Amino acid sequence: MHRPTVLLLTVLAALGSWFFVRDLPQSPGPGVSQWSNPYVEQPVSYTPPGTVRRRPGETIHVASFNVQVFGNAKVEKARVMEVLAGIISRFDVVALQEIRSVSDDVVPRLVAQVNRTGRHFDYVIGPRLGRTNSKEQYAYVFDRDIVEVDRYQLYTVDDPDDLLHREPLVAWFRCVGPPAEDAFTFTLVNVHLDPDEVQRELSVLDDVYRAVKSDGRGEDDVIMLGDFNRDGSNLGQLFHVPGMVIAVQGLPTNTRGTAQYDNLVFQRTVTDEFTGHSGVFDFMRQFNFTMDEALEISDHLLVWAEFSAIEGGAPGRIAAQPPRPAPQGASKGR
Repeated sequence: MHRPTVLLLTVLAALGSWFFVRDLPQSPGPGVSQWSNPYVEQPVSYTPPGTVRRRPGETIHVASFNVQVFGNAKVEKARVMEVLAGIISRFDVVALQEIRSVSDDVVPRLVAQVNRTGRHFDYVIGPRLGRTNSKEQYAYVFDRDIVEVDRYQLYTVDDPDDLLHREPLVAWFRCVGPPAEDAFTFTLVNVHLDPDEVQRELSVLDDVYRAVKSDGRGEDDVIMLGDFNRDGSNLGQLFHVPGMVIAVQGLPTNTRGTAQYDNLVFQRTVTDEFTGHSGVFDFMRQFNFTMDEALEISDHLLVWAEFSAIEGGAPGRIAAQPPRPAPQGASKGR
């Protein structure tokens, strides 16, 4: 059966303004929840929240967080901003969804809060998206001491057939610290599926994934992350991509603890930088919040996965690069 899924890729350069600024007290690393993932061969270890298990330059923690209607009303709440900054500061790269504001200062103010004690976080942000008056933006906030972004490689997926309510934001990163020839490079694809259109949108995410991999940059490590509004085991066509795995399985990712919506998805056969560690940061339990207090922060929990800062997982080793077909956009045949 033919699927009309023509998804082209265009670069939208210099999106938003850039803000150079870094965090709350030096945090020893993300809290870890144990999980079991049948798609991943490696055993997964459990580390109590706050336990140090890495040195700078060894690994990075990539995360996704739906900050739930993040706009001026939330920014004006000092306690909420303090908690959000405390959560984000535990990770190295965080993909944010549901930034919803008519002003351009909400993400800079969040980053400034993260940087208040001397960290060096920065951000990149995409355009306002959506078919209604309620537009949303995607953003990435990241520690410049850990990773760097190529701002000229930042783009929004072009969707001429209007198959996606909010087209994903794509960014390319490289780890800082290891020699350039050994540093892990990776592409992040930030998504937020519409709960009313999730089935249709899921049916084209594999096209988006393949299109990003064949966008001409030669990057094999592509990580799609965000709010899928679906359990990680039910991501439809994405699992038609060979070797695709989910980082978090069997754990709720909403604050109420009733459902799983958020995840990181990538090809395990290609991205062998994945260490096997991932989880959900349950800030309600971490900070001993009541449900009402937690929901004031967000109705989603942050999800994360750990990757080696070295390309291929070891110095001098380059990750496998399977043969690529000639770039064809993301059109699909029968």
